[in-house]
This record gives sequence, C-alpha cells and structure tokens, in this order.
Amino acid sequence: MTDEDGYFGESIAATYDDPSSDTFQPDTIDPAVEFLTGLAGAGRALELGVGTGRIALPLAARGVPVHGIDLSRAMVARLRAKPGGDAIGVSIGDFATTKVETKTDGMFSVAYLVFNTIMNLTTQEAQVACFRNVAEHLAPGGCFVIEVMVPELRKLPPGQTAVPFHVGPERLGFDTYDVATQSMSSHHIKIVDGRGEYTDIPFRYVWPAELDLMAQLAGLRLRERWEGWKREPFTHDSGTHVSVWEKPAD
Repeated sequence: MTDEDGYFGESIAATYDDPSSDTFQPDTIDPAVEFLTGLAGAGRALELGVGTGRIALPLAARGVPVHGIDLSRAMVARLRAKPGGDAIGVSIGDFATTKVETKTDGMFSVAYLVFNTIMNLTTQEAQVACFRNVAEHLAPGGCFVIEVMVPELRKLPPGQTAVPFHVGPERLGFDTYDVATQSMSSHHIKIVDGRGEYTDIPFRYVWPAELDLMAQLAGLRLRERWEGWKREPFTHDSGTHVSVWEKPAD
C-alpha cells in the first residue's frame, strides 16, 4: 500500500474481487445496474470510488457512458485489466474534490456512490464537499445516488463499542463506533497458517437525515429513498438505504 492509494493499495486491490462474496453476485449487481441505467437515460454516469469496476463495467455494457473517480491507482489498474476496462474514463483523486471535464462530453445525468463508499470520507466537511462537488457535475434534473448502511447503534448495549460482522475460522471482522464523533473503524483479522494478519480502515458513519441536509446545502432535494436497489420500502428496521437526490431543472 502507498500513501497515494489511501487504504486501498495493491494488497487490498489484489483480493478485492471475491467471486464468492454476495457483493459480486448477479443478484446483487444486476438490480443496481438496472436502477442506475434508468436514471442515466441517454446521459452519462459518474461513479465516485469506481474501484475495480464492479458496477461501472456492467453499467457501461448497458450502453451508459461511465466516468469514474478513484484515489487508488492499484484498484484502477485492476479495472483496466478487465474486458471493457479501457472504455471507462477515470480521474485519479479524492472524489470529494476532484473535478471532471464536462465541457466536451456534457454534464452527468447521474452520479453514484455504492457499498458504503460515502463513509470513506472520514469528516463531515469532506462529506459535505462531496455533495457540492457532485452538484457541480450534474446536469439540471440529474440525480445523485448513495447506497449506504444505517448505523448499527441499536446493536450496542451501554458501554459497548464493537459490533462483529463476521466470525469464522479463517476470518474475523468487527466494527468499532465512537458515538461522540460518528467515527468508526472496520477491523479485519485474517488467519493464515495459524497466524493472524490485522488491518483496519477508518470510516465516518452518517444518518439518512444528515445526508438530506448535506444535499440541501448543495442545492439538491430528496427524490426517493428505498431499502435497496429493488425499491423495497425503507422502514425503521432497514439496515441499508438507497437514496436519490435530484438537482432542480429550473
């Protein structure tokens, strides 16, 4: 891992595409691509945190021109090595502030952040800046889509700060929360030949209502919110949400 790649250097990129993971199954990917294709229409899509192209490549295969932003050159190299990867334009940089040229190809009809990637911005200021950056790239009537977890604070009894998300003989994983700062970290322990390899990645969790306010500050308004890509109703028991904010056309 290098500093310029952030927390997603070669050691992470090399194992990121896990075909056994639910995240990489058609049942997970296809509804997201269908959802985003409908919002893109005849326009372009901007993926923030494009990574190895899990969503960008099938979206482009549906005929939607996709441009990505990502800080990790290692992840983008994996994207480039895949069939169709050369057709995805990528700007290397922090997606909260990186600008993409729009004078030639036009503004974007949809921008999106999937799989909790908004939480990779570890301060409220950076998350607010992300919304403003997206708003500057969207055409009037364009949409910003975020898929993100609902913070699991209901699982924390008084005095506890950790929530396990995977327990197995070869891997352990748990999240730790600081409710005073909304900071959290995901901790991963991989067991290889009886020895543990430890990594952790910092995040900042964010509430749906807080995201709505960030959108409002950027001149966007909430259009719809669902539990998932299949437009399941969002309720007080939902563990994730897919939210869509729209840039006014007038």
